[in-house]
Amino acid sequence: MSELDQSNGSLKMKNWSHALKGQNSWTMFKVISEFVEGFETLNAIGPCVSIFGSARTKPDHPYYKLAVDIARRLTLEGYGVITGGGPGIMEAGNKGAQLLGGKSVGLNINLPFEQNNNNYIDRDKSLNFRYFFIRKVMFVKYAQAFVALPGGFGTMDEVFEVMTLVQTKKISKVPIILVGTKFWMGLKDWMKEVMLEKENNISADDLDLLPITDDPEEVINIVNEFYRQREKELQPNFDLE
Repeated sequence: MSELDQSNGSLKMKNWSHALKGQNSWTMFKVISEFVEGFETLNAIGPCVSIFGSARTKPDHPYYKLAVDIARRLTLEGYGVITGGGPGIMEAGNKGAQLLGGKSVGLNINLPFEQNNNNYIDRDKSLNFRYFFIRKVMFVKYAQAFVALPGGFGTMDEVFEVMTLVQTKKISKVPIILVGTKFWMGLKDWMKEVMLEKENNISADDLDLLPITDDPEEVINIVNEFYRQREKELQPNFDLE
C-alpha cells in the first residue's frame, strides 16, 4: 500500500523509474503489420491443425516420432499443420506434414534461446513474430483442432489458453487432444480431484474438452468424428469485427 504523504495527508504513489519513451506509441504500427502479414498468409492456406510440444525433444525420442506420425496422418486427411516453427516437437510436426507434400506452417518467435526455425517449414508459410500475443492469435484462429504433446511452460500456456477460449465461448468448440498418457494423466487427475471436486472451480463438462491418447489413429478419429456432422464448419475460429 502506498504511504501517506505526511505534508498533505494524500497518498504517495509510485512513479516509473525512468521516463517512458515516446517511440512506444509507434509500436502499434509493428503490431498491425504482424497481424496483417499473418492474416494474409494464413487466410490462403485453408483448414489446419496446430501441434504443440517441447522444443527440447530430440529426434530419437518416441514423442518426436509420434508427432511425425500424427502430422503425416493429418496431412492425409487434408489438413495443414501449424507449429511454432522451432526444433523438437515443432520440427517433428512440420516434418510429418512436409514428407507427404502437405502444408507445413511455422509461426516462429524471436527468443534469446531454444528457438531456431526448423528445416521442414514451407518457405512461403514461414512467419516470424516479435510479439507472443499475435502469434497466439494465429495459432488459434486458423486451427480446426489442437494436438498437444509433452512440453514445458510454453506448451501449458498454449493448451490452457485454448481451453479457456473454448470454455468461455470466445472461439468455436474444437478438439483439443493431449498426446502422451504418462505425461498428461497426472495433470488431468489433479484437475478432476482438486479443481473440480475439492474447489469446484471448473465444471465436469470442462474435463471432456481434453481427451488423452497415445495412438495417432485415435487422434485422427477424434478429429474426423467431430467434423463428420460439421463439414460446413471448416472455417476460422473467430472473426475480428
